[in-house]
Amino acid sequence: MINTNAFDYINVLDKAADASWLRNEAISNNIANVDTPNYKRQDVAFESELKKALGYNRYQTMDDKVAHIKTSRLNPQVYTDYADFSYRLDGNNVDIENENIMLAENQLKYQGLMASIKQEFQNLEAVIK
Repeated sequence: MINTNAFDYINVLDKAADASWLRNEAISNNIANVDTPNYKRQDVAFESELKKALGYNRYQTMDDKVAHIKTSRLNPQVYTDYADFSYRLDGNNVDIENENIMLAENQLKYQGLMASIKQEFQNLEAVIK
């Protein structure tokens, strides 16, 4: 990543987009394995890590919070969701309707992140001109 304050938001948005991409892969795997016995759905943990990294200081501006994030520590983690839970006889815990909704939600989130990154670069371009 580029280490300058001008790219703070872009670096965080980039990490969020990576997490969204990884979540899309996890959801796609869940959908592909909907009929696989004993398969347990997977998801990606990122938002809670981002919230922790931003901190809870209400007297600090968002610019300051983002400037102090160590993006090297913002790594999305794939985890098995409800590993001990299954409402089906075959041991699988994937609900196809829920997965399709989560896939649509994640795709919208990813598109929003890409639009935000594009806007940040347009802002930098406007400043340079």
